[in-house]
Amino acid sequence: MPVDTYYARSGDLRIAYQVVGRGPLDLVFVPGFISNLDLYWDEPNMAHFLSRLSAFSRLILFDKRGTGLSDRLGNLPTLEERMDDVRAVMDAVGSKKAALFGISEGGAMSMLFAATYPERTQALILYGTYADFHTWVLPPERFEPFLEKIDRTWGQGESLSAFAPTMMADERFKQWWARFERLSASPSAVITLMRMNSQIDVRHILSAIRVPTLVLHRSDDTRVNVEGGRYLAANIPGAKYVEFPGMDHVMWAGNVNPLADEIEEFLTGTHSEKEPDRVLATVLFTDIVDSTRKAEAMGDRGWHALLDEHDRIVRAAIARFRGREIKTLGDGFLATFDGPARAVRCASAIIDAIHPLSLNVRCGVHTGEVEMKGDDIGGIAVHIAARIASLADGGDVLVSRTVRDLVAGSDLPLEERGDFALKGLSERMPLYAVAALQRAGMGA
Repeated sequence: MPVDTYYARSGDLRIAYQVVGRGPLDLVFVPGFISNLDLYWDEPNMAHFLSRLSAFSRLILFDKRGTGLSDRLGNLPTLEERMDDVRAVMDAVGSKKAALFGISEGGAMSMLFAATYPERTQALILYGTYADFHTWVLPPERFEPFLEKIDRTWGQGESLSAFAPTMMADERFKQWWARFERLSASPSAVITLMRMNSQIDVRHILSAIRVPTLVLHRSDDTRVNVEGGRYLAANIPGAKYVEFPGMDHVMWAGNVNPLADEIEEFLTGTHSEKEPDRVLATVLFTDIVDSTRKAEAMGDRGWHALLDEHDRIVRAAIARFRGREIKTLGDGFLATFDGPARAVRCASAIIDAIHPLSLNVRCGVHTGEVEMKGDDIGGIAVHIAARIASLADGGDVLVSRTVRDLVAGSDLPLEERGDFALKGLSERMPLYAVAALQRAGMGA
């Protein structure tokens, strides 16, 4: 979504900020060690999370000095100077009092602000943060080796293994993360910022925080030990602590809805009416046949270039037929549609558009009740669609009988393929394929 960016003056530097939403309370989002306001909105899960927050607040986003769209640094900034950036942005948008949401190292400046300016702090929310860097993030003996790795690999997405290990296999997310690295800070700037972070120790100010505080942490956070979050909750007077499952430190690498629910309830006393947990949807799985063999034959560089073009074509087709991309699966996609005919036509269009790349794609389509899991989906209908895709031949769009029955009268050319045993189902299921010779003429 297009969001206007403005600049606030903080001392001699300009701090980039954005304002989203018109809710009754101000919420200042204080990011982790790097950020880029424009790139936030390119990552679907992050954009969804920010949209959730802006639904009940006036959400104020900014890039800290030295990162993203804000001015770069000359010298190592003090925590006090960085805290002052929060005040400068609040002044620029006319915010007299706001809730602060500190992420990771952004938590330290948020805690300092809350203790220093309680009259301007409505509440304090901390996610994946800590009071002392060397105690809960990296001990001194591991710090310099980490900086050396940053120096060697910055801009390639390799730091994702330290911040969101479960996303390393997601090529789309890893490429976005590499771009996020490059456009958020240069290698030298990151090293400077990390050295500043290593000096963070705000343990002595915790007892001075007198505003309502919510501490959120994932139980197996690979970057900031969960004990860091527990320590904050135990030492900030009256703090509420909520622990979530998961190991990714990056907040939006996973289901963000439980986090948004807790924040909304903490700040407003309620959360919005939840979306239905289960809905009827048509599920599409796509898969490249023999992708491993082809990747080995082409080499990493050639294969990734080909895969990028494949992903572009698939995403364009999903958008054209009004589908919703759920996630990539390495060499395929999972998407949902609100109509089975559109899903089948989308699958056919994908196969025909991919063919000139000398890639063999197969697709499985099934309509059924799916369980909504934030931005992900689950349930037996998803498993059925995956099994159907695995039974398809290269170049095939294979669909269930449910889909066949629902598209009756839509002139989709479907041919019987016979009954198949699908893992997890007690009865065999009849499957149908789209007639290949008539696929190319099907429109939206």
